[in-house]
Amino acid sequence: MEIREPEPDESERIREVVDSSMTTSFRLSPQQIDGITDEQFGDDTVAAKIDDEETLLHVVETDEEVDGTVTAGFVEGRLEDDWGEVNWLFVDPEHRGKGIGTELYETATETLRDRGADHVCVTVLEANTEGHQFVEQFGLEHDGDRRIDVAGESVVKYVYTDSDIDVELPTESRADESDEEDAETDEFPETETTDGHLTATSDDGKMVYIARDEEESGTAAPFFITYEDEAHEEQYGYYCANCGSLDVSMDNMDRLECGDCGNSHAERSGESYDDSYL
Repeated sequence: MEIREPEPDESERIREVVDSSMTTSFRLSPQQIDGITDEQFGDDTVAAKIDDEETLLHVVETDEEVDGTVTAGFVEGRLEDDWGEVNWLFVDPEHRGKGIGTELYETATETLRDRGADHVCVTVLEANTEGHQFVEQFGLEHDGDRRIDVAGESVVKYVYTDSDIDVELPTESRADESDEEDAETDEFPETETTDGHLTATSDDGKMVYIARDEEESGTAAPFFITYEDEAHEEQYGYYCANCGSLDVSMDNMDRLECGDCGNSHAERSGESYDDSYL
């Protein structure tokens, strides 16, 4: 395989790789996948990223007996402060199991360090059912969450770093102190503060208490356990931080789903990971 920088006229093939990879491995709707590919990997966007000195783009090219060469994988990284960040990595499902993902990851991190990065982190969409286990293969640990807007939707990315890193994450993942109050409102919609406690009100008028320190991840935003009392002793249910709803159901596999916005959570299982990226 050959890893190289892409040309602007290869954006269509990059979108094909992204689309097929997300369709196979992401818990996202076709509309969400189309939105991400159009916004992040459109012709003009790819051309701009190629020209941006702070952005790293690599494609991997493999030999095909019939069609010659074909782009089978894609990685995007960026320099942020003294950090290098790998923020997208895709391998076409038809070309997995050949070590392409590992080669892309190792090449990207080495290149970012060569360009001046003191530390490297990796961000993975919460909805990427295979990507989390992939980065954990390299000894990286979940070190925080980042909510970003992609194609008009708020989605959550997990940030992974080396276990021994003890410095602040890149600027993009830190909240601007001047916006703390607005961020709090965005993080907990449809809530209010009652006697110092964060509360929400159900459709039938019942006030419940939200435990901010009891959080479960979600594809769009976290879920938080709610209680009937301020001492947090009698559990009521769950609160969806994406839309502010208390209409959250749990099945017998401990999967959560918001009945209003479709935000969902499912425990990732190492058994479901087949090393297909490696």
